[in-house]
Parts: sequence; structure tokens; C-alpha cells
Amino acid sequence: MSRDEYDRADVEAAVQRYRPLFEQVTEDWEGFIDALQRPQPACIWNNPMRLDADALVALLDAEGVPTGPVPWLRHPTLGRALQLPPGFKAGQRWWYCAGLAHAQEAVSQLPVTLLGLAPGASDPVTRVLDLCAAPGGKTAQIALALGNRGTVLANDFTPERIAALQGNLDRLGLVNVSTTWCDGSNYPAAAGPFDRILVDAPCSSEGTLRRNRRLVGTLRTGDGPARSARMAARQRALLRKAVQLCRPGGRIVYSTCTFAPEENELIVAEALDAAAGRLTLLPVDVPGLRVGAGVTRWQGRTLDPRLALCARLWPHWNDTGGFFVAVLEKTAETGAGSGPPAHAARRLDLAPEDAPWLDGLVERYGLPDGLRERYRFHRQTRRGLHLAAADHTPPVSPPAQGSGLFFHRTNMRPPKLTTAGALLLGPQATRNRMDLTLPQRDAYLRREAFTPGPEQTRDCRPGQVLVRYCGHTLGVAVLHRSGTLESLFPRKWSGCTAGG
Repeated sequence: MSRDEYDRADVEAAVQRYRPLFEQVTEDWEGFIDALQRPQPACIWNNPMRLDADALVALLDAEGVPTGPVPWLRHPTLGRALQLPPGFKAGQRWWYCAGLAHAQEAVSQLPVTLLGLAPGASDPVTRVLDLCAAPGGKTAQIALALGNRGTVLANDFTPERIAALQGNLDRLGLVNVSTTWCDGSNYPAAAGPFDRILVDAPCSSEGTLRRNRRLVGTLRTGDGPARSARMAARQRALLRKAVQLCRPGGRIVYSTCTFAPEENELIVAEALDAAAGRLTLLPVDVPGLRVGAGVTRWQGRTLDPRLALCARLWPHWNDTGGFFVAVLEKTAETGAGSGPPAHAARRLDLAPEDAPWLDGLVERYGLPDGLRERYRFHRQTRRGLHLAAADHTPPVSPPAQGSGLFFHRTNMRPPKLTTAGALLLGPQATRNRMDLTLPQRDAYLRREAFTPGPEQTRDCRPGQVLVRYCGHTLGVAVLHRSGTLESLFPRKWSGCTAGG
């Protein structure tokens, strides 16, 4: 059934069980239903390591894409959120491929702002765990909030989701993240302790009705409570594990995109009870954002009054999806043994026999001195070399699926920078780089060969070169002696071939 086949009565029936909440914690049932029927605005944020928000707005304006601010999303080291028309496909634009921006729903950006990662804070943060990380938007924001330094662990429970997560991290040039494949509810204590932990828990996703109308049919059948009950056991175990792994004085943010109290306040209530005074709920106060109180009565049951400090985001209040978030602090006065043990760190070192590969890159592209001090270069597989932030220290357990960014493929002749490596190091290159015209840009993204002009090739020797558009690196190409440029843009990124 298509989204157009669901009328207002269908939508209202899908969420009817929440109507009592509009007498307790919110208001305007009719406005709520109206909002669920409207398409939801798209949202992106600029990658502050590559361009500022004004420059991204200018790029969008040149393409005729209207933008608007999201004033309540502000963080000193994160990109600025921009609201775009409903249905906008950011992933098909060249600037998305170049890692200049990332698409992420506005309310999904809220948890990271509540983790307390502001630089220069009195409570320094160097180790953060994203327990349910894929597809990686929140992980990316955490990494940026730490200035692309320190140690972020991004965990998920399937290899396919980790692959998608790693692709986003690579495109954005994030080098302070290690990915792990693990059931989050059994995450080993040997990995801890962590200063901050995000539990963006898998949920019934009712808050996504505005952009996922297929849920209407499922919820209309009355399956909502059963789905929530199935989810709750896993959510309970994830939050319990987060409490175990968090250091005393640290912070946990628990979030879902569902309306169900069974997956929200009731999960937090159990964590508070189990912690026996070792957890404190913090208020959620975001300037410019209308936030609803957490539920303290549900289906005839009176809940812990502290749960009112949880935050509910109703779609009709801020023109967003539905969302729930709770901020928990683990009390510092908890005595010995209250936190996880110190972790054993995995060494990330460049073997002597691999040093010439790096020397060759520096010579080819005129990269600056000091790369070895800025990054930790290491080999994880036979394919080639990775680089990570100089102070990145992943634990031995659980074993990392990847640490940092795979930047140089050495198992081919000639060896080549990966596209992610080119996006990261390209801005520092001083030779063998080429600026493309708009038609050439689109040909490159379509993996088509073309012949650049002599002015474009003046700074280039035959062989691999970095290609750029509007001053931003797009990737690697091969300049043949015949003058033809062969695109090496990866097929798996070919969603950007439309070029905008």
C-alpha cells in the first residue's frame, strides 16, 4: 500500500493508544495527527573540517536548493544543521560524495549535543562508546565534537551495518573511530571505562511515521504494544550494559525514535531502580527547542516522578519526527569497583617495511612534513595501510573491525590512495592535482574518461593525480601519457553520479 492510500483515519488509528498522553504531557491531538500526515523536511549538516556552513549554503544556493536554519542545533565543534525541502536526496550530490556534508534527521542530532562533549570542559572527555552506531551519523558527530582526536568506539551487531557505518566515516575523513562488531548488551568490560556512552537503541520506530508511511499499516493492526514488548528486553539490556561500562562521573544518553513508554520511560525507570542511587537523571534544556516532559503515568500505572526529566519531542511542536531522550549521569561518589576495569590498549604502529609506502605518497603529492606526528599509521590487512588520530587508543577487546581510515591500497601495482585517503589528504597536496570543470566533474563521478586541457595538466605528471572541483577534492584519477584522464571514482559511491 502506498503512502497516498493511508487517509487521516488510518494515521489516527495507528497512534490511537497514545491519545491519553495528550491529557498528561502534551496537547493538541489534532495538530499531532496533522503533522504526521505532512512530509518531513530533510536535514543536513556541514562537515566543519572541510567547509563552513555559509560555504555549504552558497553551494546549495548555486544549485537552486532552498535552505533554512535549525536554530536549536548548535555546538561549538559540530557542523550547522540546515533544513531542506522534504524528499531532498543529499546522497546524489557531488558535495555529499566529497564529504562536505552529511544527511541526518534533525531530532537524531540531539543526543550528541546532550553528551556534554564541548571542548575545554572541566570534565575532559577522551573515550566515547556509541553502542548502537550504524549508520553512523551520531558517531560522526561524536568524532567531530572531539576534534577528530581521542578514542571513539562505534559498535553494531551486524557486519553489513558496520560496513555502511565505516563508509560514512571514511567519506567524512574521521580518524578517531574504531568500529567493533558485538552484541551491545554483552559488550566486554575489558573495553572500558568510557567517559560518555550513547545508547541510541533499536526501537519500533513509530516516530518516523512522517517519512516511513509503511508503519501505518503495521500499527493500524494493533501490533504496536507487541512490537514494543519485543524491543524492550533488548533495550533494557543495552542500557544496563552502558551503566556498567560508564566511569563514575560519566554520562549516558539513551534515545529512541518511538512514542512507546514501554521502550522509553519504563526502560529508564528500570535502570534507575537497578542502579540504587548510582544514576541521576539530568534535565534536558535546549534553547529554542520545545521539549515535552517524560511520562509519569501510563495505563493506570504511576511511574517514578523523576521520569518527567526525560524529554519527548512531538512532531507538531518543532516540525520534526518523534523522539525520546534521557540524560543519565553516573554518580562519582560510588566507591572502589563501581566502574569497569582499566582497558588494555591495542598498539597501532607502522612497521619499518611499510615506511617506504608513506614516503612515496609524500613525494608524489608534495604532502607536508609532520604527517607521522599527526597520525598513527598502521597496517590492519594485506590490502594496505590505515591511519588514525595520534592519540587514538582502541582496546584489545573487543577486537576492532577497523581503526581509523583505510587510506592507501598497497596490494596493487601501482599502489594508490583510496578515495577516502584522497579526500582526507588532498587539501594538503601541492602537486599532481587537477581542477575540473562542471561537465568534467560529472564525467568523473560517472567513471567516464575524458581529456583535460593543457592548463589543467600543467602541474601533473602522468600517473595518479588528485582531482578537485570548486577547490574540494573528489578523489583519484589516472592521467595517461595520451592525455586521457581515467576516473578511479569507486563504483560503490556511484549514487553521486547525478552530480546535482
